[in-house]
Amino acid sequence: MAMQLQGRARRKLRIKKKITGTPERPRLSVFRSARHIYVQVIDDTSGTTLATASTLSKDLKGTLGEDDKTGAAKKVGSLIANLCKTKNISKVVFDRNGYLYHGRIVALADAAREAGLEF
Repeated sequence: MAMQLQGRARRKLRIKKKITGTPERPRLSVFRSARHIYVQVIDDTSGTTLATASTLSKDLKGTLGEDDKTGAAKKVGSLIANLCKTKNISKVVFDRNGYLYHGRIVALADAAREAGLEF
């Protein structure tokens, strides 16, 4: 008997069927844990990660300070946008990875858009 997928896993599969990253427009994938947020820019055709950023990144480690998790997500969003600019990536496909488009996910997406990423 097949195991039933619950909640986020079901949403994740539904989203993944429609979204793929290409060299021209890679996939911006978000993972959210209780304390941290992680972002990757992925080219699915070659299976390579082009850029990564998280609240644990060396660039952000000392600057987070007293920020709440939403504030940290904004900084990660602007950091990933800057990393993409250095690698000549301007357009991405946003993959919320089954998380609801709310709170930290929105903050990260808005900060990435403000820093110059298009999606």
